[in-house]
Amino acid sequence: MIDPKLLEILACPACDERPPVALQGEELVCAVCGRRYPIRDGIPVMLVDEAVVGTPGGTTTG
Repeated sequence: MIDPKLLEILACPACDERPPVALQGEELVCAVCGRRYPIRDGIPVMLVDEAVVGTPGGTTTG
């Protein structure tokens, strides 16, 4: 589980937007660009190369 206070300060590294990174299951999703960042062993992996590209609103492309 991710601490809600951590979610308040995280920013999407691809578009540098705050605070629209939201927890969805085992991923953090940017509401602006739609990238989905995995959470591994309780740690958010906020690396652009590790993200799944999606669309704003949460659907993935590809």
